[in-house]
Amino acid sequence: MEINELKAVTEGLLFASGDEGVTIKQLARVLDIPDHSVEYLLEELKYDYDNTNRGMLLMQSHDVFHLTTKPEHSPYLKKLLETPQATRMSQAALETLAIIAYKQPITRTEIEEIRGVKSDRPVQTLMARALIEEAGRKDGAGRPILFITSREFLTYFGLTSLDELPPLPEDVGTEQIDQEADLFFEQFSAYTDEGNPV
Repeated sequence: MEINELKAVTEGLLFASGDEGVTIKQLARVLDIPDHSVEYLLEELKYDYDNTNRGMLLMQSHDVFHLTTKPEHSPYLKKLLETPQATRMSQAALETLAIIAYKQPITRTEIEEIRGVKSDRPVQTLMARALIEEAGRKDGAGRPILFITSREFLTYFGLTSLDELPPLPEDVGTEQIDQEADLFFEQFSAYTDEGNPV
């Protein structure tokens, strides 16, 4: 199969995988080619999406690849998908989300140690909005649930990977986490509409 045909099939597989996405190993198995060849195809597709006037881009979340819409098109998608539930998140939810984004995987108790207050409700809010997800359990007493950010988190803030998160100062302490949470969300002001996250 020629390279262009392989790229086309790969694109079709990415589209067909929808929200689930696919891994390099899955694509290698389906296409019957080595992992490094799949990596090359994905790089080629990423280049195509980044350098042509297309409405999609290739996003990587952990080891899974997805097709998603471009962040700059988010105002139009917001209009399409706007629902009564699209209300502004509380400051507590934003702080909790920032903590999870930078400290993941993290337990609810660890979140509460940083924030200094109970965080059950903010965590529930973020779970309901699919911005975070469970990622197994931590070894130790009680085996508490670990939380990480989801693929929807990346899409929500127009990121293609967690590597694009703004860096925190090296000497940041837990007592500064609220201020850092505010700085975190200021970085994404371009993706807000009158203070409401898109």
